[in-house]
Amino acid sequence: MDSFDWDPAELLNLSGGYWSTCALHAGVSLGLFPALAAQPRTVAELAEEKGIPERGLVMLLDALTAMQLLEKNVERYAMTTSATRYLDPASPEYLGHIIAHHHHLMSGWARLDEAVRSGGPIRDRVSHDADEEQRENFLLGMFDLGMLLAPRVAAAIDLSGRQQLLDLGGGPGTYAIHFCRRNPQLRATIFDLPTTRPFAEQTLTRFDMGSRIDFVPGDFTVDPIPAGCDVAWLSHILHGEGRRGCVRLLQKTAAALEPGGLLLVQEFILQADRTGPLFPALFSLNMLLGTPEGQSYSEPELTELLNEAGFRQIERRPLELPNGVGILSAVKS
Repeated sequence: MDSFDWDPAELLNLSGGYWSTCALHAGVSLGLFPALAAQPRTVAELAEEKGIPERGLVMLLDALTAMQLLEKNVERYAMTTSATRYLDPASPEYLGHIIAHHHHLMSGWARLDEAVRSGGPIRDRVSHDADEEQRENFLLGMFDLGMLLAPRVAAAIDLSGRQQLLDLGGGPGTYAIHFCRRNPQLRATIFDLPTTRPFAEQTLTRFDMGSRIDFVPGDFTVDPIPAGCDVAWLSHILHGEGRRGCVRLLQKTAAALEPGGLLLVQEFILQADRTGPLFPALFSLNMLLGTPEGQSYSEPELTELLNEAGFRQIERRPLELPNGVGILSAVKS
């Protein structure tokens, strides 16, 4: 018996849902939200400022108003309160970078059928070879998302007895920063690609953490991982690798940890039969589109990978996080 009874309207809303997505992406890409955050504007004023024709602009502004991201008063458009909170770059809760990253992914998702037929990726991963704007949106988008979760995670995990944290593939260092803020005795090392360094250094300066957190450039898939840590944090790293790649990376991380060192793995975690939650299941397709072997993993699969890499005392931390995010901890034998 079906657990959900689709009707034609719901199915068609699902099929055409990308229309709203594209309207949001266009508003971010065209810089409409920052312009309207400054003050309400007419179509003519925005068209002149942005150098674009009024015909398409008024249609987009009206659609964004219908989506309750904007308000229209006579002929002037303004941001709604919630849109200002998340779409004004001056807001500490700004999500524009991750939305721009999602826009970059859309062309690949439109070719999902090709990826399923071929069994391999049809777009390039965001890397040191990526377009600078794409790389910036990805890294700052990861920072935006990290800022939503990192304070909760750092508050829930006791690192009071730990001295040196390794943030593997830590990007701008969001989690390293919050773990260190929560634990005054803790120091940290971010290990990531050289092109990530400017973003990490800007973030460390912003949070006054430059004296406690350093950045070591390298590619964790091929380069040695900095040793001497007693806790390692791997946030959304394993889903980019196949099973063998995960085990190799976990073994390298184990070699970097001191005896008794703590490993923390944060991932979008599938249930045992891999049919939910929804976001990890869809994210697995995102990895199909962009990686040769990456995928979302279930909790039993992650446990098996950790065991194979030599870790013990594996458990899932009791944290309720959005989008199927979960954290597993393990100890180096």
